[in-house]
Amino acid sequence: MAQKSENKTSLPEKVKQSLRCSGTRAKSCMLECLPVLSWLPRYSLRENAVGDVVSGISVGIMQLPQGMAYALLAAVPPVFGLYSSFYPVLVYFIFGTSRHISVGTYAVMSVMIGGVTERLAPDSNFMTWENATNGSMIVDVAARDAERVRVATAVTFMSGLFQILLGLVRFGFVVTYLSDPLVRGYTTGAAIHVIVSQLKYTFGINPKRFSGPFSLIYTVVEVCYQLPHTNIGTLVVSIVAIIGLILAKEFNTFLGKRLPVPIPVELIAIIIATVISWQVNLEDKYGIDVVGLIPSGLQPPALPAASLFGQVIGDAFALSVVGYGIAISLGRIFALKYGYKVDSNQELIALGLSNSIGGMFQCFAISCSMSRSMVQESTGGKTQVTGAISAIIILFITLWIGTLFEQLPKAVLAAIILVNLHGMMRQFKDIPALWRSNKVDMLVWVATFILTVLLNPDMGLAASIAFSLLTIIFRTQLPKYSLLGQVRGTDIYRPLEEYHQVKQVPGVVIFRSSATLYFANAELYQAALAEKSGIDITHILSAKKKLEAKVKRHQKKEEKKAKKAAKKNPKPQGELEVVEHNNIATIEMGENHRNPSLPGAIVLDLSPVNFLDTVGVKTIRNIHKDYGDIGIEVVLSGCQTGVVDSLQSGGFFSEEVTKSFLFSSVHEAVLHVLSHQNGSARMHNESEEMLATRF
Repeated sequence: MAQKSENKTSLPEKVKQSLRCSGTRAKSCMLECLPVLSWLPRYSLRENAVGDVVSGISVGIMQLPQGMAYALLAAVPPVFGLYSSFYPVLVYFIFGTSRHISVGTYAVMSVMIGGVTERLAPDSNFMTWENATNGSMIVDVAARDAERVRVATAVTFMSGLFQILLGLVRFGFVVTYLSDPLVRGYTTGAAIHVIVSQLKYTFGINPKRFSGPFSLIYTVVEVCYQLPHTNIGTLVVSIVAIIGLILAKEFNTFLGKRLPVPIPVELIAIIIATVISWQVNLEDKYGIDVVGLIPSGLQPPALPAASLFGQVIGDAFALSVVGYGIAISLGRIFALKYGYKVDSNQELIALGLSNSIGGMFQCFAISCSMSRSMVQESTGGKTQVTGAISAIIILFITLWIGTLFEQLPKAVLAAIILVNLHGMMRQFKDIPALWRSNKVDMLVWVATFILTVLLNPDMGLAASIAFSLLTIIFRTQLPKYSLLGQVRGTDIYRPLEEYHQVKQVPGVVIFRSSATLYFANAELYQAALAEKSGIDITHILSAKKKLEAKVKRHQKKEEKKAKKAAKKNPKPQGELEVVEHNNIATIEMGENHRNPSLPGAIVLDLSPVNFLDTVGVKTIRNIHKDYGDIGIEVVLSGCQTGVVDSLQSGGFFSEEVTKSFLFSSVHEAVLHVLSHQNGSARMHNESEEMLATRF
């Protein structure tokens, strides 16, 4: 009865504890899924408000010209660049974990979107007859732009779904395959695509659109053919805008330390250009292409066209990987600098929601911009509130001010893009720096750049990752093999060819590879061991087999002679046994005799090996057996737990080969080998003394 009553009283406590645990877990999951709930309630107005407001206004002003300019890269009307600078930024404010990156339109992402939109909605699909111009063919711009927006939103929506899915399955580690040389080489190659795509706005020409591999080369050739048809007015506007922006940016840099906020060069440029275009009427007088109609207000949400998903699935995956790789790389740099953590999987989900929700509001794919992020940091931005304020600035411009920029020449937007790429062009300096530090990384950078330029950003990314992985395979196939020696009087062992203060342990070969041991380099490992140790194991084993065969033939002949002699001249049985015993002893002594020039033991230092496949286990087993057959003891040192497990599951250990052959360090293995050799030497000396005494 007492036990029953005790259970009755304890049951509510268990329920309470269970509810308490489930409530704690639910709160933890909510804070993990909605990071804004973890930092916004603790937001300090006194410490962060001023910096975030100033930074948000500065970034919002930068977003305006960049959003409109990058919309040209995406081959959609400029107003959709403003939408892409508003909706995704608000979503990231709620779900993002980086405090300093500025998400929004980005040149590389925009040019990738432009490749998709112009491939699936080319001008040739929207040609119509114009009776007012003598029946010539013209492009139905309204229909073309509407279709390109459909394509852009579809690929953006799908890329967001990919990012969400990868985030949910905890696939954030995919960024590890995007090394820094690869990312920098890729963005530099993509910048070349951006430059070429803006030549038509710079010269006022209308070249044909090419797609697929080598399309960049075809486009450059087509632009060269079109140069005689350059619109002089557009070219003059482009040159003046480029020179003015460069001078203004240099002046801005010169005064950077003295100014609390950078001068909004791009905003001033588009205001001046719009006013001049409106006053001079550049479109009608000189045929200069302008932005055109910018509708005020926001678009209602709509689901993207599902019929396009099958055509853009590959492009969407490439966009999702590129956008995430750029954002997480920059986010980790700021997190390391300011001492906080960026959740890679949550960043995938945040970017995925930004793109998928943005796709329903006619946005194109976004990532983070290095230039805006640097401005956000330098102007005092400390939290994600900066992004929310910049989005409010864009909303204000979209609702009330956007229509004022309808007379802005597109050549000015192209000039803004070209000038903003100077940072990416500086990345060519990586080549000599990498040549001095790491030639393989330099090769990855150059190969990534070439593949991106020739194969376009989407295919170039896949080819670049494949090439980068191949370099890893080549590095593991061609590791550095070394013989180790001991620093006298210590337990430290270093490569003999690299250090003059180390000496080889007498009678012991200590062998190490700088890479793991697996199927791709197993044969090289055995060959390097034979070369470094000076032991031609194949030749010795072959000679031993020949000797054994010769001994067996000789033994058979002797047995036949003995039988014949026994028949002719029988002897007492005891004497015959002594002769046979002596013959057997002689043969056994010949088999066990070891060349004194060979080492007594080999220590395989496996500390660099982090895994073993079946071929690797077989390789170590063969080494142990082959060298053991010629009287050389083989022991292993520095094996990690996973390596020992692989040896166990691979059948390496047996009754003869136990784990006593494993040692935690090279020094312990050497001490064991030396003690074993000393013991064998004493036994050999004792045997010789006994034989000398006996005979």
